[in-house]
Amino acid sequence: MNKTICLLPGDGIGPEILAQAVAVLEAVAKKFGHEFRFESALVGGAAIDAVGDPLPEETLRTCRQADAVFLAAVGGPRWDSLPPEQRPEKGLLRIRKELGLFANLRPAMLFPELAGACLLRSDIAVRGLDLVVVRELTGDVYFGEPRGVEVRNGLRTGYNTMIYTEEEVRRIAWVAFETARKRRRKVCSVEKSNVLEASRLWKEVVLEVHRDYADVELSHMYVDNAAMQLVRDPAQFDVILTGNIFGDILSDEAAVITGSLGMLPSASLGASAPGLFEPIHGSAPDLAGQDKANPLATILSGAMLLRLGCDLPQEAEAVETAVRKTLADGFRTQDIMEPGMKAVGCKEMGARVVERLLS
Repeated sequence: MNKTICLLPGDGIGPEILAQAVAVLEAVAKKFGHEFRFESALVGGAAIDAVGDPLPEETLRTCRQADAVFLAAVGGPRWDSLPPEQRPEKGLLRIRKELGLFANLRPAMLFPELAGACLLRSDIAVRGLDLVVVRELTGDVYFGEPRGVEVRNGLRTGYNTMIYTEEEVRRIAWVAFETARKRRRKVCSVEKSNVLEASRLWKEVVLEVHRDYADVELSHMYVDNAAMQLVRDPAQFDVILTGNIFGDILSDEAAVITGSLGMLPSASLGASAPGLFEPIHGSAPDLAGQDKANPLATILSGAMLLRLGCDLPQEAEAVETAVRKTLADGFRTQDIMEPGMKAVGCKEMGARVVERLLS
């Protein structure tokens, strides 16, 4: 199989972690007889420094022509003083919008090999954590209009608009129910319908879509309660369906209680455009260039790319198994280090995964 993958290394530790994930994909190609063609493009701060735009048109063209887009990380303090429309993060928001990537899938799983790093009490952690947050990605307050900052009654006033159409809710609900059918057949829809009109529409449409999924259990939860329940008893969740801003918060909460943001991948998907795959953590500029970053979230994002972007489930499972074996053999980067384990850097962690993949 021949596939073209657009690489977006971005900023901070991005180039380092993406290099290790690419090495793993090259090992997959060797092991299974595929050919992956990699094309690199600029995004984020690196693009600002080079051409003055966080998402150049050339990058968009390269993404659209690819079978999948593989992004590492964007942003950093050196660009914080720029106007909002010119900051690195705008490149990430724009690429989601331009490619029509309305569904963000963020799995949060507690690897048994990392149980000691879990931030929850042991009696809670032992019940397990294996869920997926299905987050709507192109609506809500991040994109709603009107928005802005103006003077009202002599005071500077900022405002954003939480807005959803029924079609936007319907398509993300469909993704959540289809995802649940491949897992434990449970969806929890998270909103704030007791006070927000947008959430009332959300709940109504989710109930309508559920009529076609009688085999999937549906529950509803207010976002404040969901945040509490994720800490109190995360084992109760299978698929969490929610909007853009709530999903942004809840997916990070679900991720960090596993012990490290450096372990968790994500996929952003649309109706037809190439999907975008990236680790959920940031660019960690304080670690850049020191060979200290954890590449496993990026490598696991590569597994999602294989499964969802290239329809190669066997290859994806091989990558995930190689990561598990590497952890079982005691190799740890600093963010997941435990007593008695073997400390390694970014490059060696990637190399250890490749070894186990090819063995």
